[in-house]
Amino acid sequence: MSNTTARIAVAYHSGYGHTAKQAEAVAAGASAVPGAQADLVPLDELTDEVWERLAAADAIVFGAPTYMGSPSAVFKAFAEASAKVWGDNLGWRDKIAAGFTNSKAMSGDKLNSLVDFAVFAAQHGMIWVGLDEYPGWAESTASIEDLNRLGSWLGAMAQSDADLSAEKAPPETDLRTAAALGTRVATVTLRHLRGSLAA
Repeated sequence: MSNTTARIAVAYHSGYGHTAKQAEAVAAGASAVPGAQADLVPLDELTDEVWERLAAADAIVFGAPTYMGSPSAVFKAFAEASAKVWGDNLGWRDKIAAGFTNSKAMSGDKLNSLVDFAVFAAQHGMIWVGLDEYPGWAESTASIEDLNRLGSWLGAMAQSDADLSAEKAPPETDLRTAAALGTRVATVTLRHLRGSLAA
């Protein structure tokens, strides 16, 4: 059981590169856990390879920018196309799932995107994992540099100023928060796999 490898797929769409940086941070956090390996899976083109990589994963972390209060149209197209996986005896049943999103506003109704991801995962019979970090930047002595500065638990949120390129946004604190989510997903997935082997 000690040789178990947790395969974490980070399935994401990024409109301007900001959410891609968040995806990379999630993958880095997951890969930092001994026994875990992360796979970045862009969803711009839904090839057979994309579906194969997701099928091979033990966990899938979903990510997309929040546009007009919900995930991007590219992500929604992926979600609808996944009905084929759903129809094949819930092909992603019991995989671990999590989510992350980015928008230009502090709120931007990002929570709605995370709810969309969680409901999507539930419909596939997946097991949702949230962010286990206290809220940062929530006291008078706190800092914008705090981990989880946007105070989300359902998943990782990031905020990117509209006039900053992906080289400068989202800020490092939001990327560290994304990495923390990746680490948690990898840790929970390893426990899940080892428990399944022991059962």
